[in-house]
Amino acid sequence: MNEDATYICDSCGEEIVVPVDLSQGSRQEYVEDCPVCCCANVIQVEIDSDGYAMISSHLE
Repeated sequence: MNEDATYICDSCGEEIVVPVDLSQGSRQEYVEDCPVCCCANVIQVEIDSDGYAMISSHLE
C-alpha cells in the first residue's frame, strides 16, 4: 500500500509530494533530488502504528 506525503525543500522552499511505500518498514531514509531545483534532499520517513507517515528532509 502506498500513500503520499509532503516535505518542504530546504533549498527552494517548494512543497514536494512523494509516494511512501508502507511495506518498506516503519523507518526509512533515502536521497531524492528536488524536482523543482534539483538539490539533493535526505528524506526521512517514520510510520506510526496506525500507518500514518511523517516525513522530514534536509539538504544532503
